[in-house]
Amino acid sequence: MTLIKSISGIRGIVGGKTGEALTPIDIVKFAAAYGTWLRRTNPDNLKVIIGRDARLSGPMVSSLVAGTLQGVGLHVVDLGLSTTPTVELAVVMEQAAGGIILTASHNPIQWNALKLLNHHGEFISEADGAEILRIAEEEDFIFVDVKKLGSYQQDDTFIQKHIDHVLGLALVDKEAIQKAHFKIVVDAVNSTGGIAVPMLLEALGVDSDHIKLINCEPTGNFAHNPEPLPEHLREISQELENGSYNLGIVVDPDVDRLALICEDGSPFGEEYTLVAVADYVLKNKVGNTVSNLSSTAALRDVTLKAGGAYFASAVGEVNVVNAMKANEAIIGGEGNGGVIYPESHYGRDALVGIALFLTSLAKFGKSASVLRKSFPGYYISKNKIELTEEIDVDYILSRIQSKYAKQPINTIDGVRIEFDREWVHLRKSNTEPIIRIYSESETHTTAAGLANKIILDIKEIISEPSN
Repeated sequence: MTLIKSISGIRGIVGGKTGEALTPIDIVKFAAAYGTWLRRTNPDNLKVIIGRDARLSGPMVSSLVAGTLQGVGLHVVDLGLSTTPTVELAVVMEQAAGGIILTASHNPIQWNALKLLNHHGEFISEADGAEILRIAEEEDFIFVDVKKLGSYQQDDTFIQKHIDHVLGLALVDKEAIQKAHFKIVVDAVNSTGGIAVPMLLEALGVDSDHIKLINCEPTGNFAHNPEPLPEHLREISQELENGSYNLGIVVDPDVDRLALICEDGSPFGEEYTLVAVADYVLKNKVGNTVSNLSSTAALRDVTLKAGGAYFASAVGEVNVVNAMKANEAIIGGEGNGGVIYPESHYGRDALVGIALFLTSLAKFGKSASVLRKSFPGYYISKNKIELTEEIDVDYILSRIQSKYAKQPINTIDGVRIEFDREWVHLRKSNTEPIIRIYSESETHTTAAGLANKIILDIKEIISEPSN
């Protein structure tokens, strides 16, 4: 099945049978449900923002969504090629009722998605998402007559407005970045980061002659797997290893995740994007931080060292944001390179991350690899165990929890077990019989060994006669 309906939106492979893939009918049905929900919850505000990444299906999906929203009587402002954080900010700047981001984020080229925002420019809540799914399922929507159709306008100015907003943040120091004379390589996987990131770098004072662009034509033909993991970034790593650069910058197709490459071609580590930015922020203002349960403990370490308090949330951006608000965090995010800086807005934003990181690196006065070594060293091992349909995953997790009951355990999202300076986090998939197992320790070997121990425990439970 390649159509995934969730509280955050609808995502799937483009083409196929209705209800089983992301077809035009599914797109219209879901956009109508969202538009209907907007009208019912914001009857006096009929403006909605849309924007898309550069993937090949984008124009088709965008035209269907825009027309459908007009059909339920909403006035559409279409940003065209844009980024997820740009659309989020545009909702607030335009005082719109909501917004839809048309992107499947790090998913391959065959995928696309509709991601839904509320009037704060933030992802909708679980309750709101459930209501939109109900409206879609029951087709509880009515289209307006011809004299009440919504309007449509295009506005391609918001990436520049987004950049102006970033430069206005108090902890972004353009002068320091300009004086550093950075030489930077950018890989934007042939999506909209190829528009936004070079614009941002030049606005921050990086000489255009010192910016090497790789895969920055927003054609939607992704040059490599779009998830910014080290194994997918060999081209830019090689460029840094062989050239004379200070940093490599990689973003995913919708520019909400940021990965960095050191001057010697080694990965800075997507887990450490947030750690580095948070460390800089915490040096200027003591406060609390939040990341999800599957993110590195290095954020906790730098937060405690700075005098703040660290809090863990369930996995998922909306959960991180809720925990940040509840604990008044000054920065937070996820270990996938997602930086959330409330001084800007409550959404993962690679452009904010780039500006804060470059300011930190400029003030640090040394190389990115040296900066990376200044943080606590941890290694995460990411594994999964595939189960058969008849196995009760919840039962497996409860047995693991009982087995390690003497250890500190967090159950807000699966089961996370603490072992002094190590941890393991088990989460079940919502769409298939899989348990994801993330573990962290101070060495690769120990982290992998911890995961393997848990996998053996699971296999033993499965093999018991009663199971």
